[in-house]
Parts: sequence; C-alpha cells; structure tokens
Amino acid sequence: MDLRLNQLPAHLERTLAPIYVVHGDEPLLAIEAGDAIRAAARKAGCTEREVQVVEPGFRWDAFLAASANLGLFGTRKLVDLRIPSGKPGVEGARALEACAAQANPDQTMLVTLPRQDRTAQSSAWFTALAGAGVSIAVYPLERGELPAWIAARLARQGQRATRATLEFLAERCEGNLLAAQQEIEKLGLLLPEGELEPEAVERAVTDVARYDVFQLSEAWLAGDAVRALRIIVALEAEGEGIQLLLWQLGEDIHALASILEAASSGTPVAAALRQARVWGKRQAAMERAARRVAPETIMPLIAALGRLDALSKGIGRGNAWDELRTAALVLAGKPALPLAVGRTGG
Repeated sequence: MDLRLNQLPAHLERTLAPIYVVHGDEPLLAIEAGDAIRAAARKAGCTEREVQVVEPGFRWDAFLAASANLGLFGTRKLVDLRIPSGKPGVEGARALEACAAQANPDQTMLVTLPRQDRTAQSSAWFTALAGAGVSIAVYPLERGELPAWIAARLARQGQRATRATLEFLAERCEGNLLAAQQEIEKLGLLLPEGELEPEAVERAVTDVARYDVFQLSEAWLAGDAVRALRIIVALEAEGEGIQLLLWQLGEDIHALASILEAASSGTPVAAALRQARVWGKRQAAMERAARRVAPETIMPLIAALGRLDALSKGIGRGNAWDELRTAALVLAGKPALPLAVGRTGG
C-alpha cells in the first residue's frame, strides 16, 4: 500500500503494518517518517530494536535468520534496515522478497532507501515489500508548498507569521529543509509566541537556501526574474560551473524555439510540448513560457548563447556571469539591459 507522508500519522494511530518502506531524497522528512514509525512500534510493544546497514559484505543469510527469530526473551522487535545505495543486489532482493512473503507477526520491519526511480519501484523486491506493508515516498517540497509547511511548523511552537514573512522564510530556506527546521526552532527560542514581527524574523534568520540548475530553469521559464537572479547569485557563490547553467539555458531556449515554431503552424501548445520532449515539472513552466515569450525574442537569445559559451571558455571580453544574468532576465520577460550578441572581441 502506498501512503502519502501526510497520511502516515493517522495510519499509525490506527494500526502498525508488518513492513514500512521509506524512500526518497529529502533527509529531514525521511528522518521524521522513520521516527514516527519507530515511536509507533515502541507503543505497540516492540521493545527491542535491531539496526542493520547494508554495506559491502553484508550477510543476507544472517539477516534472514535474525528476522525469523523472536526478540530477546520473546519480545516483539523492530528491524531497522537501511540500504544507503538503494540497491540490495540479487541476493538481497531474494531475501527481501522472502521477508515480504513470510512476515513475522512478532516483528515490524522498517526499510529506508534513497529515492527509487520508476524501474526500481517496479522491481519484484520493492513491489513485494510495498504489497506486504506500506510504502512512503519522501520527496523535496515544491517551492509553492514551503510557506504552508513553515506555517505549520511555527504553529507547533505557538507562533504565527504573515504571508509575506512566510514567503521571506521560504526564500531563505528553499531546497534545504533540515536547515529550515533549524531556523524555525531558532525562532522558537529567540522570539515569543504569537505573531512574529517581520523585522525580528529578518534579523534572526540566516540565508540557508540551496538551489540547483533545475530550479533555475523553472524560474526563468516561469517568468520569475527575481528568483532566477537569486539562484544564479547563489550558484555562483557556491562555485557551480557556469557551463552547466549555460547548457540548461541552451536546452530551454532551443526547446522553446521548437514549441513556438510548432504553435505558429497551428499545433496546440500541449502537443508541441510533447513533441519537444518536455516532461514533468518543467512542462508547466515551459508552457507558461510558450504563452508569454514573444517569438522575436528567441533569435537574440540563441545568438547570446554563442557569446556566453565563448566567454565561459575565456574567449573575448566580458563577464560571463553578468551576461548570463542579462539573458535570464530577457527569458523571464524582465530585460534590464539589451543582450550582448555581437563579437566577443580579442
């Protein structure tokens, strides 16, 4: 059975499944899901906990034997199995399938994995575990979900904030929930309960946002110029290579050019997106860009790509990061300066 993370507390109030599989790439949410399951297991009488980490040389035969045994003095136990690689291997897959097929009534098993792609989730061992118990995916929150998430965490410590303050906190903590939780806890220690004053929050909070190039792509396609510039500044400060950002810019511009050309010939935007092989979260941002960006903007952007590529390799005069920011603003629909599309010079 698949459960959403927000459904887990109500589920644990009702019952305790024999197997839980927590998988995903958001550390804080994975830790909290595991903690909730461990607490429920203790409440249900699992007084013994056995932690096993699958590393090179891990003995799956010993794991199977231990899983089949009762806990010390006949007590119920929780088997806390962690697979950091996410890949149990052939022997491990067989062992996990066996555990799923013959669940021990005196045992609950918690399996923690990193994010599993669609192929892994369709594997025999994963489907066997999920079928015999509960599977919970823990993925990073979308940017739009962060203010409500922060508000709920503040409420736990008796604090409230305006929408503007929640947006401010979301900007400072985006992509880094562990740090966000630390900042929220710090607000609980430094500031009184009740409505938080925006100025006090700004003084207390550190900028702990963590970004990647895919968030940058979403920002400039969605027309969010402020966020695009913030991400570029953060990635430059972190030492990210500009070539990766330029590659993403080129991918987005060429895909957008293809979509606009197809749309001009009468192809519906949704069909043009599929033809350009744009999927997932990028699809919604690209659709907004296709309805917003004027076709005459595309050729100057393509010309600017050539100059940016040369500058990033040390060819010509100019600052590649500055000109990348200019291109990002143009793509986001908020040009501050004209694009530099001429010769790079000697």
